[in-house]
Amino acid sequence: MTNTQYSIHINAAKDHVWDVMLGDTTYREWTVPFMPGSYFKGDWSEGSKMLFLGPNPETGKEGGMVATVKENRNHEFISLEHIGMIEDGVEDTTSDEVKKWTPAHENYTFVEKDGGTQVVVDIDIVDEWKEMFDGTWPVALEKLKALAEK
Repeated sequence: MTNTQYSIHINAAKDHVWDVMLGDTTYREWTVPFMPGSYFKGDWSEGSKMLFLGPNPETGKEGGMVATVKENRNHEFISLEHIGMIEDGVEDTTSDEVKKWTPAHENYTFVEKDGGTQVVVDIDIVDEWKEMFDGTWPVALEKLKALAEK
């Protein structure tokens, strides 16, 4: 597992960028590069369970990730701990396959900088997924930037 960082400067206040990144409607828009139809179930509060979901293109059933919000400092920092997967609508947090990469962390930091907000994403990535994430995170962050700067 590798920790990788992605970052983008957005010309908007950090509370607005936070709201765009984590809001239900806008989340569905900026996460399209990862999986069209992506959405979440949960409320981002510290200690809560989050489900990051989308349609499996092969089966049409829900698939995605199970996480816990480890820390939430409003408009500054949010930390997710990925603890499992969802395949065909079924949560898996105990299989040998899941235990190979869990827990994995995904942290978002929002810093006021140069009249806007620097968004920094630190994420633990399994080596076999790194190339995919290196291609999709920058595209997703550009979509986030466009939405927040509207």
